[in-house]
Amino acid sequence: MDYPKTAVPSNIFTERGSNIVVINPGSANIRIGLAQHDTPFNIPHCISRRTSQLPKRNAQDQTLNSQVTTAQHMERERAYDIVASLLRIPFLDEEVANSSYPRKMGRIDAYPPQNNMKEPVLTWTDVFEKNVPHSSTTEEDVPNEGNTSESPTLKESKIKDEPTSSERKYREYICGEEALRIPLTEPYCLRRPIRRGHLNVSQYYPTQQVLEDLHTIWEWILVEKLHIPHRERNMYSAILVIPETFDNREIKEMLSIVLCDLRFGSAVVHQEGLAAVFGNGLSTACIVNMGAQVTSVICVEDGVVLPTTQISLRFGGEDISRCLLWTQRHHQTWPPIRTDALSKPVDLLMLNRLKESYCQIKEGEVEAVAMVHSYEDGMQPGSHKTRLTALNVPPMGLFYPMLLVPDVYPPPPRSWFNDYDDMLEDTWHMDFPGGGAYPMWESYPVFQTKPKKEDVIGLAEAITKSILLTGRIELQRKLFCSMQLIGGAASIYGLIPAVEERVLHAIPSHEAIDTVEVLQSRTNPAFVSWKGGAILGILDISREAWIHREDWIKNGIHIGSGRKYKDSCYLQAQAMCYLNS
Repeated sequence: MDYPKTAVPSNIFTERGSNIVVINPGSANIRIGLAQHDTPFNIPHCISRRTSQLPKRNAQDQTLNSQVTTAQHMERERAYDIVASLLRIPFLDEEVANSSYPRKMGRIDAYPPQNNMKEPVLTWTDVFEKNVPHSSTTEEDVPNEGNTSESPTLKESKIKDEPTSSERKYREYICGEEALRIPLTEPYCLRRPIRRGHLNVSQYYPTQQVLEDLHTIWEWILVEKLHIPHRERNMYSAILVIPETFDNREIKEMLSIVLCDLRFGSAVVHQEGLAAVFGNGLSTACIVNMGAQVTSVICVEDGVVLPTTQISLRFGGEDISRCLLWTQRHHQTWPPIRTDALSKPVDLLMLNRLKESYCQIKEGEVEAVAMVHSYEDGMQPGSHKTRLTALNVPPMGLFYPMLLVPDVYPPPPRSWFNDYDDMLEDTWHMDFPGGGAYPMWESYPVFQTKPKKEDVIGLAEAITKSILLTGRIELQRKLFCSMQLIGGAASIYGLIPAVEERVLHAIPSHEAIDTVEVLQSRTNPAFVSWKGGAILGILDISREAWIHREDWIKNGIHIGSGRKYKDSCYLQAQAMCYLNS
């Protein structure tokens, strides 16, 4: 469809975005919505399936090393003291002199109320099927923030009016936040298909089950949230906004889910970094994506991703939340309750909300009175009013990773990383025996692909290293003054000046660079990449890089064919021209 130069942008978005679904999958949350919408649904990327196996493995992704070694514990304490000296607060074991309040906390009602956000109590999920026609609306049905939940009293009254559990039937699966609020005593197994930026394949979670769970979660969102029935799906197109951590085989499996299982008519793949540039109306920037479990850095020049600058860090917002719990327990400010962020998903959900409400980066002692909740199986949630201390220490773990002690997740099988075709670059022109077409589900010849850089350095060092890898002083100066923070953890108060200060000190003295700047995001940092994907899809009028369902099912990937499936960095400059006009 051709539009005159006088076309109103809002009209273009309304018309062209009504049949485009933008999918931005992450390790902890999935952002999904129609391109014409201002904000997407932000839903926990997990599913709980009913199980009859005993003993049940409640969280199939928790095949990890959750035990902190003595060496890691000592390094963590040293990192705390380094951070304490920078923030001008007492060291870890230093007693605070002239303290006017007790450090030992339980249920406390004497402290004045704070102006911070009040934390609502999370209620247990009703795991039984409803006997009434499905017309209820959950707290995830509104694609924006600030949603409220029903009070426990209201939920109790509803349950009392319903039949007893012996007369009711268990739900076969539960998706989204409801899956995180299921008591451990119920016969459900929690699964997270994506962890630490990769498909969560392990000996306890086979590949086929991971893909089936992805399909089920996405299908549930499309039907229950976006109200797009299966029979009408072929009239819609999908945009996959993929994190840079995913490998080619993983991207292809997701494309097969979108085109074969979900039955979209066509689809295209865009990188999160490039989509973030479009989402904020930029052309050149250093994108710092701080997700729940992975932080990645990549540079974009004039709308083209520079793949050699990509660096992944194996920590994110959830690690900050666990560090918050460790800090409070060390200072003996945490109530005497059994909080376990690893085995109890509802506890991690509570810690994430506390982090978002109270954690910040600033000098001096940062304390707040907060409501902490305890969730014991078969009991109503308990509330504990507590004074939290050292709230500026956990976010500093972004710069001092040993403070976070990331959990060690087992890597996927090596076969995931051996793939000759790069979905995010030009197709390699190689001659293979037996023809040039290989469907994605067949065996692949083994070739060395682009390595994924994963470092254990801090955020400031990663940003500096990524920008300096460009090798051109003019571009480096431009990138150091065009840093962009996106992702959920990017909303931490005080993070921008902290990044600017530490990046400036991390630049080697022999580099002729003396100015750094983080650009303010035009929208919610957590949704920038999703919004950029929507813009790319709407402005990509020619759709030369889109993959059609019939082509994907019949032919898979064609090597050396005239049509190449390329990344958004190869889109025509027309899209950037529209964006900057």
